Amino acid sequence: CTVIFTRMATKDLHKPISVLFCNLAVSDLFTSFSGFWISMLFITNPDITIFGSKDMLAPYALYTTSILSTIYNLVSIGIERYLAVAESMRTRFRVARNHSIAAVLINWVLAFFLGCLPLMGWNCLHTAKNVSVLYSPFCVNYLIFIAIPNVVVAFIIPLFTYLRIIIILRKRKLRMKACGQATGTYKSAEIQVARTSIFIWLLALISYAPFFAGVIFDATNSQCHIDLYPGVYIFRNCTAMLITMNCLGNPVIYTLKLKTLGAKLKALKCLSANRVRACTI
Repeated sequence: CTVIFTRMATKDLHKPISVLFCNLAVSDLFTSFSGFWISMLFITNPDITIFGSKDMLAPYALYTTSILSTIYNLVSIGIERYLAVAESMRTRFRVARNHSIAAVLINWVLAFFLGCLPLMGWNCLHTAKNVSVLYSPFCVNYLIFIAIPNVVVAFIIPLFTYLRIIIILRKRKLRMKACGQATGTYKSAEIQVARTSIFIWLLALISYAPFFAGVIFDATNSQCHIDLYPGVYIFRNCTAMLITMNCLGNPVIYTLKLKTLGAKLKALKCLSANRVRACTI
């Protein structure tokens, strides 16, 4: 909420990348809210979160939608950063704010469509065949359909974009060095991109790999709910906690670590005390 408020209140941060940052915060907020909803259902009626119920369809659908939106936003940020670096020396194409808004709309439409498929009928409420043990009443084939392609997208595309950015910066640094010009800026940018990309990969790996492993286990498992209780369900709850930790880590990596946003947030705090001084800063 702090990220969203600061982004919306500061006009000069309304850039293409800022739109994507703000939308990423909205996706993380929805993920946290849906996770809290599922937690409350688990506290009030644990059986429906284990054996499945119609009441679990809506919170699970919202949870899936927000996770997919977060993944698509992370991919969009990587693509935008690549285009900003790769096309910075050209004038034929520039990433504009309208492009970011269009990407945000496409991300949400795709996430809502895929996430709400169980509400449209792709569920196992009325059949015991192919039902998920971990996420009843979802079907196992639906979880595989959602998990495998999006895990590939979440890991392959950011890997390509950030590696390409590092390669482009290194080539420009070598070119400037050959001309006898200073290369400190490019070296600093290369280090920062490399460090950020490593953090992105580690956070995504820690957050989503256990969930993906749970889906694979679900697809290959032939035991019933009672035989797996409580160990597998403790593991399921831990995967949900890791995904929530990803929502906390995204603002730190993408937004709160930026000096510009920190300065603007500080200025907003000072606004009520001394508006003139804050505007001058």
